Amino acid sequence: MLGMVAELERSFIRERQKAGIERAKADGVYKGRKPSVPIDEFERCIRNGVRPSAIARQLGISRMSVHRALHAVE
Repeated sequence: MLGMVAELERSFIRERQKAGIERAKADGVYKGRKPSVPIDEFERCIRNGVRPSAIARQLGISRMSVHRALHAVE
């Protein structure tokens, strides 16, 4: 019985959370995390033909972050 009540309460919490996120997005507040590296600096490296590993070393980020950014730019 208590498990059923807890499950119901959890569904109410999820609904309120979803409504709050939608409201924040509508207000322009919920935009996500800011990029750790300026996009223009990253794009400059790509235009100059710098390899992803070198970009990662140069900008002080992981290679995976470089690859994610490459897919986001494309």
